Amino acid sequence: MARFASVVLDADSTLSGIEGIDWLAERRSAAVAAESTALTAAAMDGARTIESVYADRLARVRPSREMMAALGAAYIRSVAPGAEACIEALRAAEVRVVVVSGGLRAALLPLARHLGIPAADVHAVGIRFDDDGEYAGLDGEQPLATQAGKPAVVRSLGLRAPVLAVGDGATDAAMRPEVSAFAAYVGFVRRASVVAQADHVLTGFDELRTLVLP
Repeated sequence: MARFASVVLDADSTLSGIEGIDWLAERRSAAVAAESTALTAAAMDGARTIESVYADRLARVRPSREMMAALGAAYIRSVAPGAEACIEALRAAEVRVVVVSGGLRAALLPLARHLGIPAADVHAVGIRFDDDGEYAGLDGEQPLATQAGKPAVVRSLGLRAPVLAVGDGATDAAMRPEVSAFAAYVGFVRRASVVAQADHVLTGFDELRTLVLP
């Protein structure tokens, strides 16, 4: 039997080795890229709240529809080793797998499709485009662009317990009150402050598969 009935996965630096908004920023200019990377690091380490940096990063990057399509392809190229086989095994064992991410949903949907995760189980940040396909702002209220967003979204999903959350950042560790256990994923980046809060530490998706399906 599976140890967990549901698994909540982060996307950036967990399912894929990319930090999406930083990847987009690199396509703008070196200065924008440096600013975005610094803001991302501060948020993921817990030094700043997500809401204090999210809109600021997007205002600098202004991702177009075309850029989002390119990011979606890049996510797939940089998918975590073993993620496809792990997710296939979990779903075959009737473990529900959902993505809860502070990334941009339009770019994460191709990755989820590649991994066999239904679009309805992808929870991320929506943005709007104008008639020319240029960035036009957030698409209404976006809880996952806030520090408390991930716990709130997980709570709203009513996932079957026990629930395991997996991710690399402070916002992933923040899900702990709403899940049965938290695993810090360090396959791409290791954040000491996040590892210190974890019940498990995973270096790869083979380890996640073993943890959930002993």
